[in-house]
Order: sequence, then structure tokens, then C-alpha cells
Amino acid sequence: MSTSTPLAPPTGAPSSLRAGLRHPVALTRWFSRAYLTPGEPGRPTTQQELRWIYSAWLLAFALKMVGSSWDVSWHFRWLRDDLAPPHLLNSAGTALVVALVLFSSYTGRGVDRRALRLMQAGIGTFLVAIPVDLVNHRVNGLDITSWSPSHALLYLGTAIMLAGALRGWWLYAAPGRVRALVSLGLWLFFVENVLFPNQHQEYGVLSLADHRAGRTTAEPQLLDFAASQGQSPEQFMLPVPSWVHPAWLVCAGLLALVVARRTVGLRWTATAVAGTYLAYRAVSWVLLTSTGFPPSVLPVMLLAGAVLVDLAVTARVPGWLAALPVTAGVALAALAQASVGVIPPWDWAAVPFIAVGFAVLWGGADRLTASRAFARWQAPVEPAPGRPDDTPVPAAGSGASAR
Repeated sequence: MSTSTPLAPPTGAPSSLRAGLRHPVALTRWFSRAYLTPGEPGRPTTQQELRWIYSAWLLAFALKMVGSSWDVSWHFRWLRDDLAPPHLLNSAGTALVVALVLFSSYTGRGVDRRALRLMQAGIGTFLVAIPVDLVNHRVNGLDITSWSPSHALLYLGTAIMLAGALRGWWLYAAPGRVRALVSLGLWLFFVENVLFPNQHQEYGVLSLADHRAGRTTAEPQLLDFAASQGQSPEQFMLPVPSWVHPAWLVCAGLLALVVARRTVGLRWTATAVAGTYLAYRAVSWVLLTSTGFPPSVLPVMLLAGAVLVDLAVTARVPGWLAALPVTAGVALAALAQASVGVIPPWDWAAVPFIAVGFAVLWGGADRLTASRAFARWQAPVEPAPGRPDDTPVPAAGSGASAR
């Protein structure tokens, strides 16, 4: 893939980063003249510039992920606070996302029109969801559950903006190791966002056990407030039916891993994403519990499903057929985990129905990704940055490392 020639620094630009830090006004002026100029989506952008743009996307979602993880544990200890540290950390990531969307909207760098529209729609949905959530808390009280409609808007907005980032990076980054690694990072954040609602049950089951044992980490004012809202400890900590956790883990979490595996194309994509997610959750568990915050169950059964997804896709097993043994493998892993520890409540009688639902979803994903319409959707709307109009666009999954 060809790349455009980097922009030459304007006259008077700082000769080094150190010089720029000594003269921040000159550095800002140089950056504005070099990069903050209006342009249309598909504007020529070098690979180095793409890496800077999407490294900032990774940083933004890392801030949002850490803030969100802390936020769940925070809500199982203290009353809700709009300016709580987890909210501020998440807000810092959101502010960086807003800046990146504004940058690409104004300059046209690193995106085609579809990727940009997804980014704009995603951050727009997220920003609308924030006041909706604030009003919801004012009207309905604590509303800790991750499954509320206002919280669902937050997850939806995050998923849409991540889809835009995934599209922009995959279209315009040169095939190779860097493109694969950044894609894996973006898919990690996507899968974490998809699985986030399940954390309510993963924290709640342990918090409820501690409460019954008389050693709860929740502050008395939190429990008193929940009681004043007419909620029992069970309703407060485990507010959804027991089929929800396995159904969401399989039909949403594993489906996201299926799409990641087909998009990135590396043989162990799903396993790498799920393993990294669980490693992050384990590190978070250590940091949170060491500072007195409530612990959570780690959904280790997800890793079994990820390995089976990778094996099924590599063996070219149709999704409608592979979904049944994959779901069975996840259920067996959950049983094994339950035998040595604690997992959220699972309605085991619902597992066959979950397997059928997953088969329908995976089969639909197979048909969609094999369609001509999907192939057209993978091509940029505008000429790729740094690529002549008549240069073929590499197909998703192309490159020496793809399979």
C-alpha cells in the first residue's frame, strides 16, 4: 500500500519535541498549520499519522475501560456520585474521543465517510445518554443495575463509535503486524463494552454472599438507601433473571468474538482477545480488592468459548452447526468453575435455548460476511488516504499474517 509524503513542517516549527515543550505556543501554532486544516474524509494520511490518530483512540478507550471497571465496584460500595473518581476517569476518555471525532470531522484524516458517520453517531448517542441517565437517577433513585435503558444507550453509543474506529483503521492501515495489533486492541475494547452489563451479576453474587455472612463491603448508607427504595439485598445485587448472564455471555460476547475472528483473520484472534480481557479483569480484581473495593467473579468460561470459536472458524465449520458444541463447551467450563468457586446464578435449563439462539445469530453473521453487500461495505467510500484512486483496496483479513 502506498503512503503519502509527510507534511513538511511549516517555517518556524520547533526542531524537536524538547524545543516544542519549551515553546508551547510555537508548537501549537505549528500543529495547527500542519494538521488542523479543513479536508474531506479520505484525505491523504501517512501511516505514521494514522498510528498517532489511532493510538489516541486506544488511549481514550483505555481510560473509559478502567473508569467503567472501577465504577461498577464503586457502586457496590458507596452511594452514586456524579463526580466520583471513576466517572471523572471515564469522562477523560470521553473528552478525548470527542476531540478525535472533531479532528477527523474537520480534517478528514484517517477515516472514510462511513467510518466518520459511525464515530459521530456513536459519540452523539453517548452524549445524549449522559443527561438521560442523570435524569433517570434523579427520578428512580439509585438504579445501580447495568441493565437499565439509560445505561444501554451508553453501551450502544460506545459500540457504534468503536465500529467507526475499527472500520477506519482496518481500511487505511497498511497490512501487517501493526494493523493486526491495533485491531486486536480495538476489538478488546469492543468485547469489554459488550460484556460490561454482565459485571453486575459478577459483582453482585459475591457482594450478596458477603452481606449474608455479615462482612459486607457496602457502606451502611448504601444499603439503607436501597432499602428505602423498596429493594431487598437480592433485588439490589442480582436484579435480573438467572438466564441473563449465560445468554448475554454466549449470544453477545461470543458473537462479538466470532466477528472479531472473521475480521482480523489471525488464527487465535478470539482466544487472544478473551485472554487479554480476562487478564485485565484479574489485574483489576487485585487492585480493587487491595484497596478495599468489592471483588467480582471472573467469567473464565468465556475463554473456553473463545478457543472453540477459533477452532471452529479455522476448521470452516458453519456457524449454525458450530454454535451448539461451542455453547456446550462454555456450559461445561461454567460447571467446572462453579465446582471450585462461585459464578453468577445460571439457569441451566435455559442452556439449550441459548445454544439455538446463538446458532441463529452465528449463522446470520456467516451469511452477512459472505454477501456481496458486505464486501462493498468493506471498501472505502472515498479513495484511501495515500492511495491512488485506481489502487485496489486490500480485503479484510488480507496480508501475510491473515488466515
